[in-house]
Amino acid sequence: MTSTSANPSKNQSNKPAWAGDDWLARLVNQLIATPLLYRLMKQQARRVLIKTAEKNGVRWRDRVAELDSEQLRASLAEISNPDLSYPDYYQVPFHAYDAGNLCWLAALEAEPATQSMALRVWKDESLSPDVAQQRLRHSFLEAIAPHLPQTIENVLDVGCSIGISTEFLHRNLQTRQSQPIQTVGLDLSPYMLAVAQQRDSTGQISQWVHGNAEATDFRDRSFDLISLQFVLHELPRQATTAIFQEMRRLLRPGGLLAIVDNNPKSSVIQNLPPALFVLMKSTEPWSDDYYTFNVEETLNQVGLSHIETIPTDPRHRTIIARQVD
Repeated sequence: MTSTSANPSKNQSNKPAWAGDDWLARLVNQLIATPLLYRLMKQQARRVLIKTAEKNGVRWRDRVAELDSEQLRASLAEISNPDLSYPDYYQVPFHAYDAGNLCWLAALEAEPATQSMALRVWKDESLSPDVAQQRLRHSFLEAIAPHLPQTIENVLDVGCSIGISTEFLHRNLQTRQSQPIQTVGLDLSPYMLAVAQQRDSTGQISQWVHGNAEATDFRDRSFDLISLQFVLHELPRQATTAIFQEMRRLLRPGGLLAIVDNNPKSSVIQNLPPALFVLMKSTEPWSDDYYTFNVEETLNQVGLSHIETIPTDPRHRTIIARQVD
């Protein structure tokens, strides 16, 4: 294992004060645990998100209307895996949706919400939603490029949501080689996958799979590259550990696991104004687990080899590990 590239300064904490067991974290968690306050915070978080997004050029409500259709809703049965059981952690209110990711509204709003997320990374710059999204995705792709296997045949994007991460990853990798790449998007939400499939109008992605990343139906050593993009902060640590174990099973020798997510050491995240981190924690139930979880150590414990951790933008880090067996 090489040393991390994200070396904190002497005054930099490994996590935000509002996460974990600090007094501030306990206070915020107590507020969130109060039903009336929680409902108010959740509603406010949603209003702030949509208002800010539309103010910055995201066509939130218009895009939701464009995506929604009877044809889309009819596709749910076809893409759903009827034998799949949802983990308990996935069936809690999430992102201000009472049904979490298991509803149409979450899936229909995922695209404008993702655009809004990219804009927040460079909130002091005047960027269009498309430019911000390109910058966000390419910062990750540039970080993993030096470590990619020489030839890539099969790629898996875990927690692919509506496929934005999957499409960026596939297109970037395909420009690097003439040999066709088979890319699969995996997600627990059939609603998200239905939207992903509709957005993928040219069929560039080989398959959209409704499944649980903790225990997939893919064969051993099926993939050269697996990505988890903005997924870990949405998981309790036991689920993350189980997913890492499953990814080790699925990666070929020399294969790469590439992760991008919120950076607990980011000064931007550590210094969020109280109103913002309270709103964020009210819609992200596993924040404490994520921000106090040692990802790199866990990768090594499950048998993957952590290579590098790189701060790739003001809010996010990319973590790279390899299958060495």
